[in-house]
Parts: sequence; structure tokens; C-alpha cells
Amino acid sequence: MPHVNMLQAKSSLSRLVESIEQGQEREIVIARNGRPAAKLVPLDTMPIGKRIGVAKGKFEVPDNIDTHNDEVVRMFLGGRS
Repeated sequence: MPHVNMLQAKSSLSRLVESIEQGQEREIVIARNGRPAAKLVPLDTMPIGKRIGVAKGKFEVPDNIDTHNDEVVRMFLGGRS
């Protein structure tokens, strides 16, 4: 993963983007004052947040999971419902 400084990135942004698009680089780190500040990555490989269903099959949901819903609502509302 190459690192470039801000000035290099500004003067060669087209070349950097092209190398990402063509798959020559998976990511390029852009540094400001010698410290990493940003990362240039292809759009289709940008990390995405956790997705619904990531725990599917990892635990069993009991049939009575909704038994205490009214009580939980009261607790969140401070005794009001």
C-alpha cells in the first residue's frame, strides 16, 4: 500500500485514481505532515458497516422473546407508557 504526501496527491490525483481503477493498487494512503490522513480506495471495495443478519445461525431466539415487551417499554419511558 503506497503512501503519498498531500502535495504529491494534489499534483497526481488523476494518476492515483487511475491506478486504483485499473487495479494496480488496492488502496493509497495520503499523508499530511507525514501522518496518514486519508485513504483512496475503489468504490466497490469500500468497507460497509455491519449488516442485518450477521448473527444469523449463531444463536437461537426463544419463542417467548416478546413476553416482556410492555415492561421494557415502561422502563424506557420511566414508568410511563
